[in-house]
Formats: sequence, C-alpha cells, structure tokens
Amino acid sequence: MKNTGLGCVRIAHLISLAAAPMADVQKKVLIEFTPAQMFDLVDRCEDYPLFLPWCGGVELISRTDEVTAATLHINYHGIKSRFSTRNPKRYPSEMAIHLTDGPFTRLDGAWRFTPLGDVACKVEFELHYTFSNRLLEKILGPVFNHIANTFVEAFVKRANQVYGTAKK
Repeated sequence: MKNTGLGCVRIAHLISLAAAPMADVQKKVLIEFTPAQMFDLVDRCEDYPLFLPWCGGVELISRTDEVTAATLHINYHGIKSRFSTRNPKRYPSEMAIHLTDGPFTRLDGAWRFTPLGDVACKVEFELHYTFSNRLLEKILGPVFNHIANTFVEAFVKRANQVYGTAKK
C-alpha cells in the first residue's frame, strides 16, 4: 500500500480544529506617574481584587526582588477560572509574564515602564495567549479578551486613586 501522506493531512486538520487561535494584546499609554509608582501597582497583585472587577481573588505564591509568582482567580459574570504566572522583574522598568498553570497552552507578555522626565512614564503592556482548546476559548475567550484589553486602563484608574489624579 502506497503512503499518499493524506493521513498526515487529516491529523494536521484535527489538530487545527482542536487548537484555539492565538490572541495578541498591545497597549501603550503616557501617564503622569513615575515608573516606580506604576511598577509597584502592577507588582502588588494582592490588591487586584480592590480594583479589577473580574478578579475573584489572588494567591501570592512568592515575591522577591527578582520574581513575583501568583495565582489569579477570574470570577466575571458567572465565568470562573484561574491561572498562575511567574513574573521575572527588573525594578522599576520591566516585568515579564510567564504562565505556570491555567487553561492556556501559551500565556506570556510583559509590562514596561519608561521614564519621561521626572514625573511621567510610558507604560507598555503586551500579552500573547492561546487557550488549550477551542471549547475553553469559546467559554473563557470573551471574558479574558475583555480583561486583557481593559487591563492598562484599570491600572491608570488605580494610579489616579492611589497617587492622586494626574495633571492634565
């Protein structure tokens, strides 16, 4: 029997049906807060339930000068899930995001805080993620897409609450 390679095509087709598409989020904002102030807000993940309406809780696993690791619980409009990340960091300029557990085959990204003078900075957030299968993407995708796309705005609002409204 001659191998036509069609078996490989069928397998590749089944894999493509099972795999969820990758999503990319990239946000940038100029803000009148210092890189250190913004870095501290991002690093204090235990405060997330205070200002992120989707956050149903946080378990801080560890925090050192080099790495913060935590589990974030999503509880948004009846959809519940959780994911854990280990985030290497360089204070006050950068924090990477690396998945350690959760409903994804991939979740990684970074926060970057670039000084603009003495009292302002550019905040850059990027996130790349793929759910582990299409069913999870259908269920969690709309919620997580909303979370990822409003993340930076939530931190800007939190900075105004914690540090006072930025000057216009």
